[in-house]
Order: sequence, then C-alpha cells, then structure tokens
Amino acid sequence: MTERTTHTVVIDAPAKVVYDLIADVTRWPYTFGPTVHAEVFETDGSTERLRLWAFAHGAVRTWTSRRHLDSQALTVRFQQEKSAAPVTHMGGEWLVKPITDTVTEVELLHDFRTATPETVELVWQAVENNSTAELAALKRAAELGDDYDRLVLSFSDSVMIDAPRQRVYEFLHEADKWPQRLPHVARLDLTEAVTGVQSMEMDTRSTDGSVHTTHSVRVCFPNDGIVYKQTATPEIMAAHVGRWTLRDLEGGGVEATSHHTVVIRPEKIATVLGPEGTVERARELIRKALGTNSVTTLRHAKAYAEE
Repeated sequence: MTERTTHTVVIDAPAKVVYDLIADVTRWPYTFGPTVHAEVFETDGSTERLRLWAFAHGAVRTWTSRRHLDSQALTVRFQQEKSAAPVTHMGGEWLVKPITDTVTEVELLHDFRTATPETVELVWQAVENNSTAELAALKRAAELGDDYDRLVLSFSDSVMIDAPRQRVYEFLHEADKWPQRLPHVARLDLTEAVTGVQSMEMDTRSTDGSVHTTHSVRVCFPNDGIVYKQTATPEIMAAHVGRWTLRDLEGGGVEATSHHTVVIRPEKIATVLGPEGTVERARELIRKALGTNSVTTLRHAKAYAEE
C-alpha cells in the first residue's frame, strides 16, 4: 500500500526566489537542517540524478534520486532510484504556487512504500519531521531575500603536500587522534556505527584560551575527501558545512583543500559581537577563526604525510 503525505507553508517571498532555493540542491546542506550532503552526478538542465545524505530518526541515510525540474510551472518532481531500508519506494513533488507577487504557497508531497507494515509509522514520522524542518528552513531563507547571499560565507584554503593521497586522507580520517596531533583540539569523541559515516564531538581551543564544543557528522570518501556538517553550531551560525578534498598534482604530490560554507544568524550578531557588530565584521571573524584552524590542520597533515 502506498502512503501519501502533504505539507504546506506560506512564504513572504516571490515564487521565483522560493523555486530557485528548491531547485539548487547543492545549497540544501546549509539551507535544510536534515540534509548533510548532496551530489549531482548527471544533469541536462531539466532532469538530474543525484545522491543525498540526510538525517532520518537521528541516523544518516543515503539514497540516489532522479529529479525533474520545470522552471515554468515552478515544480520539482523527485523519485528515489535506490532507497535506504526500510523504504522500498519514495517519490513526491515540490509545488510552488504564487499567491501574489510577493507571497508564495509551497506544497511538498510524498508517496512511499515500506518493506513491512510495521515500518510504515517509522518512515511516516521521518517524512513528517524532515518535511516540517525543510519547509521552515525554506521559509527562513526565502524571506531573507537578497540578504541571504550576504549571510552565506563560502571560502577555501589549500596546502600542497609532497606525499601520496592515502597518507593525507589517513590523517584527516583518523580524527580520533587529533587531540594528540593538533594543538587546537582539546578533546574529540568519534563514533562510526556505519562504515564511512562518522559522528564526532570536539572541543576546540580559541586563540584567547576559551574552549568551544561542536558536534558534527562526517561522510568519508576514501582517499578522495571527507564532507561534514555541524549539527550543533556556535550561536552566531545558523549552519556550517565543509569538505576536505584531495587532488593529485602533475609531477607528484597532492593539493589538500579545506572548504567551508557558513550561514550567519543576523539576529545574533549584536549578542555575540556587541551593538556595533555588523554582517561584514561577522564574516571577517568567522573567516579568520575557521580558516586558521583549517590551515593548521592541513599543515599538520602535511608534516604527518611527508614523514
């Protein structure tokens, strides 16, 4: 039996703004809380195949999907090609409906089947939780309008390493050893219940001596890189996702790069930075803090790999 759900939200933003946020799945990890990582591996502009990693009942699950995008009708249809158990079929559609020039209604439809009747309620609850969270996040992002782009900070830093990729990846993958290997990591608890998906809680020392605790989930791609998403962020950040990538260089060696994307909470700037705080100042401080730690990690990875 096929189960069907409908979730709706009204957003104070133009329909095109809302549709574009839905259509660009590469923005989902820092826009939608449940999404950890998304990769589009085939597209012709209107049809795309992609792989998603997302939370469901506290665990990270992955599946491949096909999406059909219609920018004229403002709809996005999706169908999972390979679902994660206990789901045997999952599909649905985003319907973006202009109410006025500046107000939009969004319907998110799902239809699904499960392997056994006993698992229907489990999947139903996961769809309920994720759909509610996604529509709330979509509303927040769309209603920020042009300010949303100012609040999204993306940057990267690279270090050249004269060593095989495997050695560099080993250092990044073995995060449980970072407290002994990295000066800014005071404590790190790492679990890997599913191979290739790591959960970690880390205490990081700042230059002023204070210690900050973060929680993250990481998806590992052996010898190629690691993507991660913070599931508990500092007060000033609405989201923080990142990726370590490794690229072979002509003539030998590896380019190791740290990528970050952060969404700033405008309502927390004054609380964290004081009444004179600005978005620009927040961007500057976050860039410096995260970049410093990432480059430190890469330099220690370089020393380790080149031993």
